[in-house]
Amino acid sequence: MGRAFNIFTAVFCSIGSFLFGYDSGIIASVITFPAFKAFIGHPENYDSLSGAVVSTFTGGCFFGAALAGWTNDKLGRKRSIQLGAVIALWGCAMQGGANNFACMLVGRIVAGFAIGVLSMTVPLYNTEIAPPKIRGFIVGLAQQMIGIGFIVANWVGYGCQYLEGNQGWRLSLGLQLVPAFLLLVGIQFLPNSPRWLLEQGRDDEARAVVLRLHGGATPEARADADAEFVEMQGVIHAEASARSRNLSDLWETRAMLKRTLVAVGVQVFGQFSGINVINYFGPSMYQALGLSPGQSLLVQGIYGAVGPITNFFFITLILDTVGRKKPLMFGAGSFVVTYSVLTAIVACFPPVVDGVANTHTSAQRAGIAMIFMTSIFFSVSFGPVSWVLASEVFPTRTRSIGTSVATCANWAFNILFSQVSNLAINNVSWRYYLLFICLNAIDFVVIALFFPETKGKSLEEMAEIFGDETALPEVHDQHSDHKVEVEKA
Repeated sequence: MGRAFNIFTAVFCSIGSFLFGYDSGIIASVITFPAFKAFIGHPENYDSLSGAVVSTFTGGCFFGAALAGWTNDKLGRKRSIQLGAVIALWGCAMQGGANNFACMLVGRIVAGFAIGVLSMTVPLYNTEIAPPKIRGFIVGLAQQMIGIGFIVANWVGYGCQYLEGNQGWRLSLGLQLVPAFLLLVGIQFLPNSPRWLLEQGRDDEARAVVLRLHGGATPEARADADAEFVEMQGVIHAEASARSRNLSDLWETRAMLKRTLVAVGVQVFGQFSGINVINYFGPSMYQALGLSPGQSLLVQGIYGAVGPITNFFFITLILDTVGRKKPLMFGAGSFVVTYSVLTAIVACFPPVVDGVANTHTSAQRAGIAMIFMTSIFFSVSFGPVSWVLASEVFPTRTRSIGTSVATCANWAFNILFSQVSNLAINNVSWRYYLLFICLNAIDFVVIALFFPETKGKSLEEMAEIFGDETALPEVHDQHSDHKVEVEKA
């Protein structure tokens, strides 16, 4: 019962990740709609203006993730998620009802701010309620819901292209209001993070939440819950005296600097995979292979289903067995191969030769296959692992601010790629993909040499991996009543 409640809580909380996936996916379709192009105007500058539509959203995400470090400490994980949902309702309503380009950009910024809060808080919350043995699966559900958001967005976009006038893009963007409202209302019925409650001195509430998460109907479950609670309580109370909430805490010791570099590194390397270039500008990439706009949207819809299916089997069957480091190395190495092949295809078979469209179907299929393979490899590597690793490496006293900084790094590079990618694809074509070959080759070496393995460890045991002085409390187990107490000096 405890595991089922853990999973339900994580899935519902991850509606925030669904919003992230839906918005990222739907904009790739919307910017190809003729009615949206007419709404934006200035066809001679449309590539840069559509890039602004995407990058203003990611810019909002950056600042939302930055603020979330503070709100998670002050308000808690639940209230931060509710705050994100409220802001999402505001931003999505502005996008769907925009009457000019400026209103659209403001709506994108506001919605992005909300997604920034949610993208940082959802993995953090899921990390703190998950038992160590299935933490990879629980936190990986955030990536699963991002993928499902992409699936829904791609098919909504494909269907809405047939609506007349502005109805298509307005409906596509306005549908985001539904999951935002569900999250706002439903999160109220989920428990607070027990670790945050302990930080606030609300120990009895924290114990009750841990017992609930363990499904404490049996003596064994109650004993396990008490043991986890005592370990959690001892470490968090010991850290409380050193808590300062200063950004400099993230590099004050060699061990903390390593934690920060690993968390930031895994998030940035996830962007180096180029996955969001495909997510945002996939239709443009398919058109560069010679497909028509309608065919490009159809292929993007099919593409959106590949990653989530792969991700589900990976987080369910593999992630908590093989760990974090090996999948990351596999992903980086695989991207070098897929982008190398894609570069060769686009270079040898350009979409237009001497004014005549390329109809080399074998080359088109091979190029599409490489893009699909990139999604598959991302879903068994950086997709789920980046969220798991970035949120689990920090001690409780710096987990909020550390996860916030790592997520901000993710969004900073997301902004960069979202702004330049459409221009690069249209102007330098295959040469742009050379960048991703080089970046992922570097990632592979860095991960192999410097990233630790963290699977199966409790959040309080991460000190052993990163070289801190271990400060776990000594525990005395009274078997007669299954109570566990910390021995006091």
